[in-house]
Amino acid sequence: MADAHHEHELPFWQKYIFSTDHKWIGIQYGLTALVFLFFGFSLMMLMRYQLAYPGEVIPLIGGLFGDARAPGGIMLPEFYNELGAMHGTIMVFLGVVPLAVGGFGNYVMPLQIGAPDMAFPKLNMVSYWAFFVGGCVMMGSFFVDGGAAQSGWTSYPPLSNTAPPGQTYWAVGMLFLIASSLLGSVNFIVTILHLRAPGLSMMRLPFFVWAQFVTSFLLLLAFPPLQAAGIMQVMDRVAGSSFFMPTGLIVGGEVAAISGGGNPLLWQHLFWFLAHPEVYVLILPALGIVGEVIANNTRKPLWGYKSMVYSIVFLGFCSFIVWAHHMFMTGMGTVMSTFFQTTTMIISVPSIVILSALVISLWGGAIRFTTPMLFALAFLPMFGIGGLTGLPLGLATPDIYLHDTYYVIGHFHYVVAPGTLFALFAGIYYWFPKATGRMLNPTLGKLHFWFSFICINGVFMPMFWQGMAGTSRRLYDQTFYTHGVAVQDLTILSSFAAWGLGLAQLFFIVNFFMSIKGGQKVKNDNPWDATTLEWATPTPPPHGNFAVAPRVHRGPYEYSVPGAASDFSPQNEA
Repeated sequence: MADAHHEHELPFWQKYIFSTDHKWIGIQYGLTALVFLFFGFSLMMLMRYQLAYPGEVIPLIGGLFGDARAPGGIMLPEFYNELGAMHGTIMVFLGVVPLAVGGFGNYVMPLQIGAPDMAFPKLNMVSYWAFFVGGCVMMGSFFVDGGAAQSGWTSYPPLSNTAPPGQTYWAVGMLFLIASSLLGSVNFIVTILHLRAPGLSMMRLPFFVWAQFVTSFLLLLAFPPLQAAGIMQVMDRVAGSSFFMPTGLIVGGEVAAISGGGNPLLWQHLFWFLAHPEVYVLILPALGIVGEVIANNTRKPLWGYKSMVYSIVFLGFCSFIVWAHHMFMTGMGTVMSTFFQTTTMIISVPSIVILSALVISLWGGAIRFTTPMLFALAFLPMFGIGGLTGLPLGLATPDIYLHDTYYVIGHFHYVVAPGTLFALFAGIYYWFPKATGRMLNPTLGKLHFWFSFICINGVFMPMFWQGMAGTSRRLYDQTFYTHGVAVQDLTILSSFAAWGLGLAQLFFIVNFFMSIKGGQKVKNDNPWDATTLEWATPTPPPHGNFAVAPRVHRGPYEYSVPGAASDFSPQNEA
């Protein structure tokens, strides 16, 4: 199966640039996504300075932004809106999703099912390059007149339809990103259904593979409505149509010269029909990673594996019938709001089942507090906080008060920052030895974890109090209102914690690049004593992955089996 010589015969451009090997495509996705994450995080640190010290000169770099964005080094409201819209877009669509699905999914999933590659390798390559082009188009919007998109990461019309040209770049870039996700999701589904190793039934799949499987269906079914909406927004902006532009719209004090007849709420329905499943696209791969790390570091099977699988499938289905809880403020009737409140409460049940199963899995385990395990353990309460704080937003009455306040920012970020991102860091520390043959430095890893854990809570926990005080998430100067002045100290605390969080990532960056060449070499192909198939390959895996085609004899988490020769029983050993 493995053919190392074939890999060496490929020219450089075919091996490293336009590769069809799922492992290298996964690495391309992962590295590109990490760069985008760092850039998007940097935009947020600029925003935090404006919020903490409104109207003051940005130190050191304020003069770099020019008079159009920051005259005299003082941030303009339009520049703040630009940073906010692009921060959200970059972190979600160019950072977390490509890393969780494109990076970990591409690299790990085929190895875990015993496949030599993805079902459609060339389609896999096209998927990455569509993502890369989409990212470049979006980044290019920073250099056009008027700057990048300024209408929020949700790009609500009619504001987005009358915004500067950068918004068109946003919409076109989004079309490329959606095409990338659609190509990737089809590939993942076919690969999991048809390329599993002999003996690997669906109920013997690692939980991570189940997470990627359900995620792929979410991408496949939820992205086409936004693809249609993106095309319609581009048409509204460049071709004079009015899909989202109502008749009689006043722009700049004058009636807009448009055909009219459109409905801005249509965009919200199409966007949120994608964007709520998108939340689970962010979180399901993270749950899969945490499941792998917890099983390995407790030395016992995941508790309630089948319940977790059924829950993640139901979670995927239910994510399509909750989208309008983002739209309680649009004037929907009480019958519809009651329906969406009910489905929102229901969807919390499978999430609680999975989280409870992961917590119960810790009971009685011989826990190894490795760096990946620290990040996985921190994920559990952080995701719990994110989920619990979302319940009031799923009910129409409290949402009237909390909508568009910092409470929403705190809730969402607890799900995707100390939640999903911590799980992704756990995955990097866990699978780095398989990809490189070297371990990441554990001391630097633990410093990275503890400083990140403290600072990330310092960033987002105060936002709940700011939101309950009524502070709007949209303001570039919260001190404009009296209730904003009352919580300004919390804003400053969040800003310093954000800058501390940025510094904490230096431990990871140094560790990552230092360990690629200078890290401790792994002693064998299975340094964590794990049970799943990816650890049965040579390290790093060659072209074709496996020296001998694997056959599966047992479930994915056979740890500490009574009477076994060791405390782990790999799936491929008879």
